[in-house]
Amino acid sequence: MEHQPPPFFKTGPTPLARLLIFSALSLAFLVADARFKYLESLREVAAVVIYPFQRIATAPASIARRVGDFFTTHERLREDNARLTRENFEHAALLLQLEAMKAENAHLRALLATRNRHDIGFTTVDVLYTARDPFSRKVIVDKGSRDDVQAGQAVVDERGVVGQVTRVYPWVAEITLVTDKGQFVPVQNVRNGLRAVLGGTGSDDTLELRFIPLNADYQNGDRLVTSGIDGIYPPGLPVAQVIHVERSAEQHFARIRCTPLGGVANHAQLLIVRSRQGDLPPRPEEGVKRPRARKGKKG
Repeated sequence: MEHQPPPFFKTGPTPLARLLIFSALSLAFLVADARFKYLESLREVAAVVIYPFQRIATAPASIARRVGDFFTTHERLREDNARLTRENFEHAALLLQLEAMKAENAHLRALLATRNRHDIGFTTVDVLYTARDPFSRKVIVDKGSRDDVQAGQAVVDERGVVGQVTRVYPWVAEITLVTDKGQFVPVQNVRNGLRAVLGGTGSDDTLELRFIPLNADYQNGDRLVTSGIDGIYPPGLPVAQVIHVERSAEQHFARIRCTPLGGVANHAQLLIVRSRQGDLPPRPEEGVKRPRARKGKKG
């Protein structure tokens, strides 16, 4: 009687047979997929099924990479922030110089426009520093008698009268601003033609009309220009604008405050008006008083 091993211990086909079978199946699937695309849907289903397992398998490496990128990016951002901050401080001075050059360029263009607008000669000067006396309003400029600057010449900017040359040295000159207490400018009201004398008050933003009658026609907003009757300031240059008119019966004169139109404390460049004395006719000589002859005594 022949003995048969139980089914549990059956080994099946030999390894060589299995190799041939699976090789044939692989070739069949490759041909079917390459030529007829039968496995496209099967591949898509398999990809959907195994995607969660792929994500779980790659999660530790992805987390480690993200953590490394976070610290690397944070460190890079700190370095970039420090570098940009340093560059910002380094370029701040250049930016300030650029802004100053732009403002100076605009100011010089305005000065040139002023020069072309008035048919008179100008000398461009730079302000060096202010006077030592804190109670005066004076500045020192970089041109003097060697540049034909003379005492008494008017000083203006692109907006109006700034002051007058009071002292001249070989290389520098002193300019007294219109806001100085001892400075006076003959002016004329543009609206009605009234002439007056404008004096400084010692403050950079306040001027005052002197000895104006109470019934004089002055209003807030009136513009005052140089009258030209003194032979120093050319006529028509803007000087100030009326900002407050006060009339009181207790006082003999009206109190009229004005604000200067020129940049008395704003600019680094100014224009000195060349002397116009040569263009004006000479002043008439005043008559010499002769002593009266004494009457002789009667004999």
